[in-house]
Amino acid sequence: MPKRHVIRPDVKAQILKRLKEEGVPVAKLAEEHGISTKTIYGWISRGVVNKQPSVLAYAKLKKENLALKELVGNLTLLLEAEKKKTTR
Repeated sequence: MPKRHVIRPDVKAQILKRLKEEGVPVAKLAEEHGISTKTIYGWISRGVVNKQPSVLAYAKLKKENLALKELVGNLTLLLEAEKKKTTR
């Protein structure tokens, strides 16, 4: 049976911090620390990483969502107007 590689809690915390705050790819972190990507994805799936957006990021996403809804509305109006022109 293969020997399991034990990852110290401080190293695990550093990996998760870089993943969450810096957005470092899982593959790069796994390679740097000599562990498998499966290990890191396991931590993520068990809820070790809680990627809640910051208040600033949430506000930005909300503003972007509103802008996209407005754009879709405008395009819908333009398409309806174009349909009316071609049916006359």
